[in-house]
Amino acid sequence: MLGAVRLALAQGKPLRLIVPYPPGGPLDIVARSLAEKVKESLGVVIVDNRAGAGGNIGADAAAKSAPDGTTIVMGAVATHAINPWLYAKMPYDPIRDFTPITGVARVPNVLVMSPEVAARLGIASVADLVAYARKNPGKLNYGSGGTGSAGHLAGEMFKAQAGVYMVHIPYAGGNPAQLALLAGQVDLNFDNLAAASANIKAGKLKALAVTTAARSSAMPDVPTIAEAGATAGLDGRAPVSGKAGKASLAGLARFDIDTWFGIFAPAHLPAETTARLNKAFVDALASADLRSRLANLYAEPMPMAPERFAAFVKAELAKYEPLVRASGARVE
Repeated sequence: MLGAVRLALAQGKPLRLIVPYPPGGPLDIVARSLAEKVKESLGVVIVDNRAGAGGNIGADAAAKSAPDGTTIVMGAVATHAINPWLYAKMPYDPIRDFTPITGVARVPNVLVMSPEVAARLGIASVADLVAYARKNPGKLNYGSGGTGSAGHLAGEMFKAQAGVYMVHIPYAGGNPAQLALLAGQVDLNFDNLAAASANIKAGKLKALAVTTAARSSAMPDVPTIAEAGATAGLDGRAPVSGKAGKASLAGLARFDIDTWFGIFAPAHLPAETTARLNKAFVDALASADLRSRLANLYAEPMPMAPERFAAFVKAELAKYEPLVRASGARVE
């Protein structure tokens, strides 16, 4: 009842949806689509871009807002799973200071090489890549959008689970990293599927695998990295020589990493208000037009009950701790 009362008191104010990144990116586009879709059930929704500090500024603004149902934030894997281990000082606690509402969408990363480099090195699959990397430690390099970025951490997870060593080369953003790959300055990238898709379709990039546990509906012919681990030694050709090689591939069977985002409110939001917000956004994500818009961004919808989303965020936070520590990335 308390939540209903607070929501009733707050209905004179528009709902503020904080986006902790600049306008124009995929997360911002989805946020604005959601804002339009939920206005019938929640009233006017104002999108408020609060960029800076890798998303921390916007997330912190939401965390410090009153838990009255008038302020929410589109959090992401960076704000709630990576940054807490990456930044020396965090202005908020990703678990204690928020009420999870629902997941919104996830975008796979994709392991890509230039076709010329792949052909020259004899790499046509993840198994081939692992075989080459094990025989030539340190000779392969991979680019990313920066130290601690999703692409960098995907590379660190790959190295750890495959038992290989590749050199990381950080760039000032995803676009420069992709340009470096196209120019042959790096051998491979773990790129965002939406960003890489045009060059994959044009034949300028070769997609070896997506990084999620399941294949992407946008590119169903591209296998997952985990598939290489699941079939290690089962296809009759022993893709990586020796027992150690098979073990390195088998380690990839657990590979699962992507870019996700979801709705959070300040901590201590009443249960009734949490349920109302969850229903509005879950219903919106079920609509055909919003699913079509997500598909155009190569994003898979991921609506969840608040309890399930809370468990998901905790698991993601735990997953990224060893990856960030192994990467050596640190922002003071």
